[in-house]
Amino acid sequence: MGCVVMGSKRESIDPDLKARLLQEVRTPWRGLRRGLWLALAASGAVGLATMAMRLASGAEVPSGDLLIQLGALGLFGSLLWLDRNRVGD
Repeated sequence: MGCVVMGSKRESIDPDLKARLLQEVRTPWRGLRRGLWLALAASGAVGLATMAMRLASGAEVPSGDLLIQLGALGLFGSLLWLDRNRVGD
């Protein structure tokens, strides 16, 4: 199982490469997914900070918009946390 057949010659796979490939099979697209969760959580945080500054200046902020930003920050932050590297992974 740990050998690759190329022509008539058998060559073993580098153990480091094998471990990386097995990790990618277990969790495909992890880096892209984590980047997306981070970007979306940051977007929610920036939106929430903007609304907090508007509230501090005395401007009116619709509660629906505030809830959307809080929900986005909570949802994407938790997805980022759940998609972390675990010791047994």
